[in-house]
Formats: sequence, structure tokens, C-alpha cells
Amino acid sequence: MSRQSTAEEIVAVCSRLYDRGLIAGQDGNVSVRLPSGHILVTPTGLSKVDVTPETIVELTPSGKQVTGGRGASSEVGMHLRIYRERPDVRAIVHAHPPVATAFGVVGRDFMDAVLPEVIFHLGRVPLVPFALPGTPALGDAMAPYLADHDAFLLASHGATTVGPTLQLAHQRMESLEHAARILHAAMQLGPVNRIRAEDVEALRRAREAARAGWDADAARTEVDEEDE
Repeated sequence: MSRQSTAEEIVAVCSRLYDRGLIAGQDGNVSVRLPSGHILVTPTGLSKVDVTPETIVELTPSGKQVTGGRGASSEVGMHLRIYRERPDVRAIVHAHPPVATAFGVVGRDFMDAVLPEVIFHLGRVPLVPFALPGTPALGDAMAPYLADHDAFLLASHGATTVGPTLQLAHQRMESLEHAARILHAAMQLGPVNRIRAEDVEALRRAREAARAGWDADAARTEVDEEDE
């Protein structure tokens, strides 16, 4: 994929986040790390439904803007911190999915093993303590969780998902909100049952086996981009 096609992919994800009700107004931000190490990220001040490939901002790995026009999202510091800590991550999605965000508002995480889809697709999802959005404190708050997790609830501040591809990072955000809706409904009906430890371990092994395939897909994508 070329830089242009990557920018178009970011725009498509923004539209889908908006259509699914996972963001509103100027909420959320999406980024992709290019094979060069540069970052493409959504701009500040625009509703995601209004983002176009021409408004996508390009940054160096240190955060220096190399394109004109609007500046990068105010949350870009969080993205850059994740990319520094996680060489395997190629894409990041931050959104405000309503039910998942509500879990974070009341101080609940997704660490209990109750849904096989969450264990396989997301892994366990921690609750990151509140830090002021758009400040280095947010990256600092996330730092203890970055190495071992691919999805994060941010206390009173939405959720962030990462992946070796933008497709997978986006899928994880949709899966997180879907799981939150299921868990919320289940809690209205009665006690939530946990999955047996041996089944959790089987799902964990399956996730680790699948990770090799996800990483291989990302590697093939990078080779294709370098060839264009």
C-alpha cells in the first residue's frame, strides 16, 4: 500500500467508527506507522466523518510535522508513546465507544475471563488510571500496561486499541464495544460466570498462535509498500 492508499484506509476507518457510533464530533484519532517510521495521523479540529486523505498529517517518529495544513490530533503524544514502546504495533485507534467508555467511567475493566471472543481477539483489557487527555501524563499512565495488552480502557476517556495492521486495530475497537454491550446486558440478568481456567489457557494459546499470522500479514503489507 502507498502513502495515499494508507491515508485512504485511515479515512475509511474514521467513517466506520462514526457510522457505528463509536465516536462523535471531534472525538477519537487514528494513526498508522509507515515502513519509513513516519506516522500518518488524523488532524485536530475535524469530525472524523469530515477527514479526507488530504487532511491526514504526517509526522516523523519524534513527532515533527512534515506536512502542511492542520496540526495533528491533540492525542498524538499517546500514539507516539505506544509506537516507541511497541515495535510490533503498526496502527492505533482511539475512540469513545459508549458502553465500553461507561465501564471505564465506573472503574471496571475487562480482566475477568468471561467471553472467549474477548480472550482471543483482545486479550485481557486493563483499566488505565485517569490522566489528562492530550498531555504526556496519559502516555505515562498507559506505560505499565503497554507491553502485555492490545486494548485499553482509559478511565473516563474512552478506549484505545492497537494492532500490526489498521484493520486489526479497528476490529479490536468494534469487538471491545460489542463485548461491553454483552457484559452490560448479562449483568442485568444475573451473576456473570467466568470461563474455566483450562479453557482460558487454551484460548490464550490459540491467540498466541494466531499472533504469528497477524504479524506475517503486517510484514507482507510493509514489503508491498516498500515495493511501490
